[in-house]
Amino acid sequence: MSFEINKEDSHVVIKVSAEKLDTIIAPNLKTELVLLDKNGSTNFVIDLSDTKYCDSSGLSALLVGNRLAKASNGCLVLCGLQPTVEKMIQISQLHTVLNITPTLNEAVDYLMMVALEKEVGGAE
Repeated sequence: MSFEINKEDSHVVIKVSAEKLDTIIAPNLKTELVLLDKNGSTNFVIDLSDTKYCDSSGLSALLVGNRLAKASNGCLVLCGLQPTVEKMIQISQLHTVLNITPTLNEAVDYLMMVALEKEVGGAE
């Protein structure tokens, strides 16, 4: 498999271990995100630190995950973007839509912050 999935208490970490997130890998990632969503997962971290290339199908898979997370009142965070992948995301203007952090730890912290903000916001 081209990625590994680790389910934590409050989120799921998907580590893409393929060098290319393209038409070969992206459909599998989309399928996995849909299955995780159907099984109740709402918060996702996608670690792309090993991925050096991403095409439009890869971006589409990331957007599907983002849409699923938002529809479930959750959050998707990308981390570990390599320069070429980051450039593709910026050219596509997706950095304005997607949550991006440099590291996995920062991504998890971001999810915790979002959850805390929802909790505080819901208490008012």
